[in-house]
Amino acid sequence: MAGGGGRSLTETPTWAVAVVCFVILLISIAIEHTFHFIGNWLKKKHKSALHESLEKIKSELMLLGFISLLLTVGEGLISKICISEKVAATWHPCSNNAAKGEDFEDESDGHHRRLLADSRRILAGGGFDKCAENGKVAFVSAGGIHQLHIFIFVLAVFHVLYCILTLALGRAKMRRWKRWEEETKTLEYQFTHDPERFRFANETSFGRRHLSFWTKNPILIWIVCFFRQFVRSVPEVDYLTLRHGFMMAHLAPSSHQTFDFRQYIKRCLEEDFKVVVEISPPLWFIAVFFLLFHTHGWNSYLWLPFVPLIIVLLVGTKLQVIITQMGLRISKQGMVVKGEPVVQPGDDLFWFNKPRLILYLINFVLFQNAFQLAFFSWTAFQFGLKSCYNSRSEDVVIRISMG
Repeated sequence: MAGGGGRSLTETPTWAVAVVCFVILLISIAIEHTFHFIGNWLKKKHKSALHESLEKIKSELMLLGFISLLLTVGEGLISKICISEKVAATWHPCSNNAAKGEDFEDESDGHHRRLLADSRRILAGGGFDKCAENGKVAFVSAGGIHQLHIFIFVLAVFHVLYCILTLALGRAKMRRWKRWEEETKTLEYQFTHDPERFRFANETSFGRRHLSFWTKNPILIWIVCFFRQFVRSVPEVDYLTLRHGFMMAHLAPSSHQTFDFRQYIKRCLEEDFKVVVEISPPLWFIAVFFLLFHTHGWNSYLWLPFVPLIIVLLVGTKLQVIITQMGLRISKQGMVVKGEPVVQPGDDLFWFNKPRLILYLINFVLFQNAFQLAFFSWTAFQFGLKSCYNSRSEDVVIRISMG
C-alpha cells in the first residue's frame, strides 16, 4: 500500500480502472452532446440571446473544471502549509465543544492529546502529517480541500438551476399579457382608446391608479408602492400604458396595430438572462465572504439570509415608485391629455441614473439564494443533518425558506 489512503493503482484491477474511466467519459460525452443539441435548437428558433446564455453556462462549467484542476494539483501543497494550533483554533464554523467534545468528552486530557496528535498524522490522501511533528496543524487538510471542491460544484449547479427557474417563471407570468395584447387589436379597444379624445389626466385608468392624495407625499409613495408589489405587480392598466408610451416614443403610427409589445418584452427578458445567469468574479468573491461569515458566534443565520429578501423588496418597491413617478410627470405636463397618457421613462428615475443596477441586484439575489440552498445541501450531504452546521432548527428553517 502507498499509505493510509487505501490501495494504489498498482494494486487495483485494470478492469475496475477501465470501468471508472468509461463511465466518466460516457457522462462527459452525454453532457457535451446535450449542450450541442440545445444550442442547435436555440439557433433554429432564432433565440440568439438564450444561445449566448448557454455559452456562458458552458464557460462557467469550464471555469469549474479549472478550479477542480487547481484544487487537485494544489491539494498536497496546501495541506503541507503549517500554522500554530492557537491560530487554527480561531474563527471556526462550529463551537469547540461541538467539534471536539463529542468524541473525547469522557477521556482524560492526556489521552485526548494523544488521540488528537495521532489523528493529525493521517492525511486524507494517505501519508504522514509533517505538521504534527512540530506541534502544528495543516492550513487546510486534504480532506477539507476535497469538501470545498464539492461545495463549489454544488454552488454552481444551484445557481444555474435558479436562473433557469427564474426565466421559466418570468415567461409563465407573461402568458397573461398575451390576452391583453390581443385586446389591443379589437375594435372595442380602439373605440374606448380614441387618440382624439380629450380627458383629465386623473380621470384616465392610469391616472386613477397613480394620481391620488398619497402621491403628493414622497414618504406615502414608498409606503403604498411597498404594499402594491404584493398585489398584481403588473396590472393591465400599467401594461397598456407602458406599451402605448413605448410605441409613441419608438414606432411610427402606422405600425402601432401590428406591434407586439409582449414579444418585445420576452426578447428583453432573454437578453437580460445573459447577465443574470453569469457568475461574475465579484460574485465569486462574495461567496468567499459568505463562507467567512459562517463563523460561530456571528449568528449569521439571523441576518445573512435576509439580505436578498431586503434587496428584493427594495427593488420591487422602486419599480412601483418609478411607474408612479411617470404618472406624476404626466400630471405636471398638463391636467388634460389627448388620447391615452404617454409615459416618459428615463434613467434619472433609477438609482444613480443606472437602470442596469437593478439587473445586477437581481443577479446578486439569485446568487445569494442559490448559495443558501447549496450550503445547506452541501453540509447535509457532507456532515449530516444533525451536524453542528445544522444543529439549530431555526437556522435550517430560515436558510431554506429565504432561499
